Amino acid sequence: MLNLNLPSFDINVKKAGEKFTVFDKLRRRFVALTPEEWVRQHFINFLITAKGYPPSLIANEIQINLNNQKRRCDSVVYDRNLTPLMIVEYKAPEVAITQDVFDQIVRYNIVLKVGYLIVSNGLSHYCCRMDYENQTFEYLPDIPAYSDL
Repeated sequence: MLNLNLPSFDINVKKAGEKFTVFDKLRRRFVALTPEEWVRQHFINFLITAKGYPPSLIANEIQINLNNQKRRCDSVVYDRNLTPLMIVEYKAPEVAITQDVFDQIVRYNIVLKVGYLIVSNGLSHYCCRMDYENQTFEYLPDIPAYSDL
């Protein structure tokens, strides 16, 4: 797999028949190793090890109901009261982070109304803080530590 703009770590990959799988510590099972999943596993590791996010307050593949359609948020970070704080959307490294990608995560936020949105393809990472009072948002220069949320 491609080297990413994220810290490397001891990732648990195994071959299952002709395909590879990776162990997702949050879901506690092996999942198909796709380029997007490679980004997810590295980004989650980064949030936990470098930014102090508690693993127990991060969930992968969270289903929401948006306009009577089932959608899945790639990852959701919660506060200690289990209120959603952040949505993270992952793309494969070869997928450019475009306005369409942000539009997707903004649609998910109609349901969750979180304070932070992150989009990453493993090479570029963008984080914005929502300001609901002024109906604006601000791009942050870095991914915030959990203690700063």
